[in-house]
Amino acid sequence: MAGERSAGGAAGAGGGPARGAAKGAARLRAVRVRVTVVAVLAVALAMVAGGTALVLGLRTELSNDVRDAARTRAKEVAQVIEAGRGVPAVTVADPDEEFLQVVDAEGNVVAASTNVEGLPVLARPAEGGSTEVGTPLDEDPFLVVAVGARDGDHRLTVLDGRAPSGVAEATKTVTRLLLIGLPALLVLAAAATWAAVGRALRRVARAEAAQRRFVSDASHELRSPVAAVRQHAEVALAHPERSAAEALAGTVLEEAVRMQRLVDDLLLLARADEDAMRLPRRPVDLDDLVFEEARRLRGSRGSQGRGDGGPDGRAEGRQEPGGLLRVDSGGVSAGRVLGDEDALRRMVRNLGENAARHARSRVTLTLGSAGGVVRLDVDDDGEGVPEPECKRVFERFVRLDEARARGGGEGGAGLGLAIVAELVAAHGGTVKVGTAPELGGARFTVTLPSAEES
Repeated sequence: MAGERSAGGAAGAGGGPARGAAKGAARLRAVRVRVTVVAVLAVALAMVAGGTALVLGLRTELSNDVRDAARTRAKEVAQVIEAGRGVPAVTVADPDEEFLQVVDAEGNVVAASTNVEGLPVLARPAEGGSTEVGTPLDEDPFLVVAVGARDGDHRLTVLDGRAPSGVAEATKTVTRLLLIGLPALLVLAAAATWAAVGRALRRVARAEAAQRRFVSDASHELRSPVAAVRQHAEVALAHPERSAAEALAGTVLEEAVRMQRLVDDLLLLARADEDAMRLPRRPVDLDDLVFEEARRLRGSRGSQGRGDGGPDGRAEGRQEPGGLLRVDSGGVSAGRVLGDEDALRRMVRNLGENAARHARSRVTLTLGSAGGVVRLDVDDDGEGVPEPECKRVFERFVRLDEARARGGGEGGAGLGLAIVAELVAAHGGTVKVGTAPELGGARFTVTLPSAEES
């Protein structure tokens, strides 16, 4: 229906856009690599900092547990002394992991567990404090806690020392797990970042390619009317006796109108791309616009044909050079939507012109409201749209039938249906194309939210 991209548009793209696409792809790959490297480095730093904090926090917590256990045991001995029962014979549950010493104010050992019996005082922490010291019991330092006690007039200190072997084992285990897990997590982070950035940049690459195609095609489409005006002007200047001012003015006017409409279409699509198309929301009787378009199509000339509508809304028609065109609007009923009347009129007109351009002899307009939506169907009895092209037909500068390109006098710039899609989306609706069940050509279906349900 809307044709392949014109040959001129494709040629206009030339090798420049292809080279630009290759350079753009290389630039995007470099961006992808840089973003992935930066992300991995950031994750690595965060993981190293987090792992270090985890190990230190675990070590501190486990050391506090050992210290609390030592303090509890030392307090038990101190309570016995302060109860007036003298210094007890101190014992430990595990001679390899713990020792006890009771020391007087001069630093003499008053009592000791059997595993340190006969040894001088092993540590002198402040009363109530703790320290780490080396002992003959183990290569690793012991954590020693001091608790004060009074035996009559004598001031004593109970020392409980414990080996923090569980702390060292736990921290070593966690450190090993982190050394194994962190590289694996970094690999996963790199893969996830690479994939995420790739998806994001693919959208950017598609947008950039679409922009290049858009600029290339737009420049070609704008060049054509300018070239036509220039050609006729040059002929008129070279052969004034063969040129009529009226014919030249008609040609210039026709090309100027074409150029103006193309520029208007490009501006509308540019606003849509920038999300700057803010349409007012007022109640609009869409059926009035459809009837208006039906009357316009019946009064048109050229390949669209002409017909005079009967009382039932069907065209009685008459033969024109392009063939007889019957415009049937008998299936149009009330349908009110919220939106911009001019934009909706343009949408209906583009659909009507598209149908009339490709119809053999009939166009049918149907409108109805049900279930909170207003549905417009525009059918023609032309060749229809092949199923693989049903989405591409709404793209810009697309004309599926090369024979109907503008050079033959019938095709447009390939923007009409793209504008329909943008206007429908701006009104919160949908548009699709399928096969007309009765006419056998194309059916364009637009659904819009009903104003009655808003």
